[in-house]
Amino acid sequence: MREILIRNAEAVVTMDDTRQELASADILVRGGVIAAVGHALHAPNAEVIEASNCVVSPGLVNTHHHLYQTLTRAVPGGQDALLFGWLQRLYPIWSRFGPEEFFVSTQVGLAELLLSGCTTTSDHLYLYPNGSRLEDTIHAANEMGMRFHPTRGAMSIGVSKGGLPPDALVEDEKSILEDMIRVVDAFHDPSEGAMIRVGLAPCSPFSVSRDLMRDAAVLARDKGVMLHTHLAENDEDIAYSLAQFGVRPGQYAEDLGWTGNDVWHAHCVKLNGQEIDLFARSGTGVAHCPCSNCRLGSGIAPVRAMRNVGVKVGLGVDGSASNDAGNLMAETRQTMLLQRVSLGADAMGAREALEIATRGGADVLGRGDCGRLEVGKRADLAIWDISGIEAAGSWDPVAALVFCGPMKARHVLVEGRPVVIDGQVVTIDLPKVIERQNILARRLRD
Repeated sequence: MREILIRNAEAVVTMDDTRQELASADILVRGGVIAAVGHALHAPNAEVIEASNCVVSPGLVNTHHHLYQTLTRAVPGGQDALLFGWLQRLYPIWSRFGPEEFFVSTQVGLAELLLSGCTTTSDHLYLYPNGSRLEDTIHAANEMGMRFHPTRGAMSIGVSKGGLPPDALVEDEKSILEDMIRVVDAFHDPSEGAMIRVGLAPCSPFSVSRDLMRDAAVLARDKGVMLHTHLAENDEDIAYSLAQFGVRPGQYAEDLGWTGNDVWHAHCVKLNGQEIDLFARSGTGVAHCPCSNCRLGSGIAPVRAMRNVGVKVGLGVDGSASNDAGNLMAETRQTMLLQRVSLGADAMGAREALEIATRGGADVLGRGDCGRLEVGKRADLAIWDISGIEAAGSWDPVAALVFCGPMKARHVLVEGRPVVIDGQVVTIDLPKVIERQNILARRLRD
């Protein structure tokens, strides 16, 4: 059984139940799990990773993404648009995607996440043009060696029926539910330490019917999988909900069975106090996407208020067409800064932001086996070299990760396997993938 000893880290941030931090500490990894955390660990047969001048943290956990959007970054006409206008600019481009576009763009997005210290990510794929299927992204993730929570999204109400997406991108609801069953049966792994878990994720209240939302919730609970969608993202979203359904988004979600420990909603920028209390009581999770919310001018999500009453909050980079980056440590910093802009400099500290990015995200995705560096948990971790220019002169190495960097991990392990070594992804030929991505992007522009 493979053993790896991470030796003499300047700081180990465990994110265990006591939030213990250890100085000059070691971590022993055995068979994909954490075997020991402590000082002067003895493992004569282990591979050794020297971690002096480094901070070791749990791998970051990304709770919301649209990986395919790495092919449509900084698209003219969408750069300065609000959410609905931005979608209407990009829908026609996405309708030209096929299986290769989804596979390659997923690998680019996953590589970007890995380099930022992320070891687990969800993905919300809600359109399937030209023969594309969810497994296009699953196969891409398998090659990368990343822990992956793909969700079978869907859009069923096109513009002709009062929805936002073009009719060519929506699907029949019977076919959607049948394919949801297919992908869960084929790919979902409920076991501890699973590398793939599938969720169900109708896109949003403005692109699917209430019947599909209700039926997806029933199906998810029958299959024992999680539910995900967008909710209360901006003022347009609230206005649509009130006009079409006569209720705010929180009530809409509750009425359709979309609250509970097995549900997490993206954005939630415009939740009011009653909706926040509802999420806290029901155990409903939130994927906070600070950079995307800034990029689209959606607002500042009330993360402080959510956490004060016990709402589970994780971080998401969101799609790369609305960020347009995919660096989860950058989201961690932005989370802290936006709460300070809104509420004052004492509203959120660096360690709380890092907790949201690690343990918080794992809890949102129902992964109590991840997001912590403690014995028996999965060996998903990031090693951050603080000897460089970014952290030079810093007095607190843990806080420095969030305040000043680095923003790129030196080493990343997933399930005890090195997937980033010395700042390079080692599971795929990344330069070749980037080259292919750029070729595909040029085709879409032509």
